[in-house]
Amino acid sequence: MEPVNLDESFASFDETWAPRIAAELNDYAVKVAKLDGEFVWHAHDETDELFLVREGRLRIEFRDRDDADLGPGDLLVVPRGVEHRPVALEPTEVLLVEPTETRNTGDAAESDLTHDPERLS
Repeated sequence: MEPVNLDESFASFDETWAPRIAAELNDYAVKVAKLDGEFVWHAHDETDELFLVREGRLRIEFRDRDDADLGPGDLLVVPRGVEHRPVALEPTEVLLVEPTETRNTGDAAESDLTHDPERLS
């Protein structure tokens, strides 16, 4: 049991759209990520996904419902199977909570945005 300092966690990397595992509980990970610009349309068929904005502005776009605009302190749970696309309206820091091995691009074709979750040390 070691405390995780979020300021240090976010300062430890610069890459965007490449979540890092800051902590784990049961089979879930708390991931930190820096976002900028548009991501890919995707869904996670097996799990919900929680977004918590720490800094910046994030829009979660949906094909079949109204988009959600999030600012610092806002969180949103995207239900399993719902197609979505995160769009960082400015450089944004988020916490994600999802099963540890969840692929960041979900069911989308593998691309240069697809990353295996890396653990912070």
